[in-house]
Amino acid sequence: MMRIKMGTVVPKMGTVVPKMGTVVHLDAQQTDYRRAIAMALHEELGSTHRAIKSAMRWTGASERTVKYWFVGERGPSGDHLIALARNSDVVLYVFLALADRHAEEEGG
Repeated sequence: MMRIKMGTVVPKMGTVVPKMGTVVHLDAQQTDYRRAIAMALHEELGSTHRAIKSAMRWTGASERTVKYWFVGERGPSGDHLIALARNSDVVLYVFLALADRHAEEEGG
């Protein structure tokens, strides 16, 4: 058993999370992307815990990660975005709209 002298500071383990009130400057495009994906997820899946579980199943992402997507605090990237677009028409259409690659209407 390891003994620690009284008054010794022991480093905490794990991820360091910024304190509340920390200001992070984000550019408008990132904010729009995150909000748009959050809106698409809510539109496709709703706002229940079951919705979060569905997105987790689609992507293999952790619950915490998916919750960040749903509130628009973070946005999916890479493989997660592809998996969401593969399973959700709304996410796919939002992604195409953000890329200015609107799908052409049929029969036109």
